[in-house]
Amino acid sequence: MTIRDRKLKKLEPAITGQIGKKLSAKEGFEFAEYDNTRAERGGYSNYSYWRSTFQTFRKNRVAMALLIVVLLILLFTFIQPFLPGQRDPNLVNNGPDGYPLRNNPPSGEFWFGTNEIGQDLWSRIWAGTRNSLLIGFAVAVVEAVVGIFVGVLWGYVRKLDFILTEIYNVLDNIPTTIVLILFSYIMKPSVQSLIFAMSITGWIGMARFIRNQIVMIRDRDYNLASRCLGTPTLRIIFKNLLPYLVSVIMMRMALAIPGAISSEVFIAYIGLGLPISTPGLGTLINEGRAVMMEASLRYQLLFPTLVLSVITISFYIIGNSFADAADPKNHV
Repeated sequence: MTIRDRKLKKLEPAITGQIGKKLSAKEGFEFAEYDNTRAERGGYSNYSYWRSTFQTFRKNRVAMALLIVVLLILLFTFIQPFLPGQRDPNLVNNGPDGYPLRNNPPSGEFWFGTNEIGQDLWSRIWAGTRNSLLIGFAVAVVEAVVGIFVGVLWGYVRKLDFILTEIYNVLDNIPTTIVLILFSYIMKPSVQSLIFAMSITGWIGMARFIRNQIVMIRDRDYNLASRCLGTPTLRIIFKNLLPYLVSVIMMRMALAIPGAISSEVFIAYIGLGLPISTPGLGTLINEGRAVMMEASLRYQLLFPTLVLSVITISFYIIGNSFADAADPKNHV
């Protein structure tokens, strides 16, 4: 026996006595009363997925600043026609001599100048922004609804996999450009025609992406356990599968908006866009492109291009930031 063991053996009665005295005290054996509310509170979690998502998103100052910019642009496009001193975007403005004020540079009277027939570019740009955003949001909603519905069925219901894969192969091999040109040429030029032409095949990419994600997670342990317990298929889809894909769905929707606006610009470039009476950013950019070689008229291309660039970059950064914030892997 070592010296250390001998010392511990001598101190053992003293330590045991002190512990015994403490345990024999009244407070050592006093029972706590049972409180049902406090017992329930022990299993309560104050965690909220969406609150955590928005808190994470708010920490990204660049994305928050761009979100405010987009909201202000969206708000201004709707209230601009009702502000005092605003002109009709289709009105041809005449000078004192009765002739149209063609290609007037930006001034106090015409903030963004006038075009080649004397229309106010300030009013036309904001009307075009309103129409282009309407097209972008409508196409994004259709793409999300149809793409998610088809993608979930495609990935989860094994019997539909072969049929939907063949349909996808046929539709995906048709160039989107040809579809846009064909429908824009056949149908009467309008906002509704462009929305229909862009939505007819726009959902295919979303459906394929959702299908691949569903295939990766449908046979995980918690989904197999749900099926073994007899959980309905719809409940598994809405409770187990789709919440896991919120981040990627939001990102693709955010990117679909500038993508639809870019398609509208392309359709206007080839001369099949919106009619002259319905301005759009694509139409305005195409009109500015026609006069860009003259230095004094480049403002007609500059202003609509700046608005389109701000919207496109903002949605790209906002979509990626929100997707990162909504990713379940970042929620601990």
